[in-house]
Amino acid sequence: MADPPSGPRPGTPSTGARRRIPAEGVLEVFVADEQSVHAIDVQRWGDLARNVLLAEGIRGDAELSLLFVSHDTMADLNARFMDGEGPTDVLSFPIEEDLMELGRWPDLATTGPDRSPPDPSDAPLLLGDVVISPEVAAANAPGHAGSFDDEIALLVVHGVLHILGLDHGDPDEAREMRAKEQDLLARFHGPVAAGTEVPPEQ
Repeated sequence: MADPPSGPRPGTPSTGARRRIPAEGVLEVFVADEQSVHAIDVQRWGDLARNVLLAEGIRGDAELSLLFVSHDTMADLNARFMDGEGPTDVLSFPIEEDLMELGRWPDLATTGPDRSPPDPSDAPLLLGDVVISPEVAAANAPGHAGSFDDEIALLVVHGVLHILGLDHGDPDEAREMRAKEQDLLARFHGPVAAGTEVPPEQ
């Protein structure tokens, strides 16, 4: 599984400002299936991502995007943002600058001179994007989580945890992340076909 690229999502204006997660509002997960090789239950995987966010303490007006993309799209993203070759299974693009200016992009102008400046607290907290390749997941599943559904579930959980700042750059971090993955999978997905312990990440 690929490490998350650093910095804000490409194409997102960087303001340098940060804010707390809003106490009120709706936590939303937007899911898009942009490939046609494998059937994807967008409701199921969106619910899993949302449950992970809630379990990890995310509340209020926040948004996450979960994208299922083609082999070629994932290969392109991996090359552009990770300097990787070929497709990978999951990429996470956390948005580190939490505050998004309101207004027209790219100049952030308001819609007219008679309007008050936008209140930044009205903007949802944009958490980032998790991008998954079902084709790579299907290829990896027999030697990893066991079944296609279990592999997708693992990638959703893994990707969301990367968005929230967890990593596996050293053995201690990897153990902590793997333990959290197993706990969240058990709570919100069920036992994986490979058994109670997900094999080490590839």
